Amino acid sequence: MKFFNFNREVRREISAFNSLNVGITPIVKNEAPSSVGCMYLDEESVVGMHPATVPQLFLAIEGEGWVRVEGGEKIKVSKGTAVFWEAGEQHESGSETGMTAIIIESPSLNPEQFLKSNN
Repeated sequence: MKFFNFNREVRREISAFNSLNVGITPIVKNEAPSSVGCMYLDEESVVGMHPATVPQLFLAIEGEGWVRVEGGEKIKVSKGTAVFWEAGEQHESGSETGMTAIIIESPSLNPEQFLKSNN
């Protein structure tokens, strides 16, 4: 048995897209554009507007924050919320009080296969 740490202290800061107070701890990264990571959004954080390079699933696991697409309003998200962006979809996320999310990116991602839609 082996133990690993993926908490805030080992995260890699994200500064691209004018992001502020955000870091991610990569967990899986494959040769194809597929990855899984744990993202930590601190208080007053924002992951700036950018396109999803491949389909992306944002799973809020702690705290609360917001997400939005280009030209859209901020939509509140909290623990248990899953947000899916198609490849190329411009999006942004953030938190006033702090939030933790698992980020899954993969060309074969299809959340409708397993998750119940709120739409």
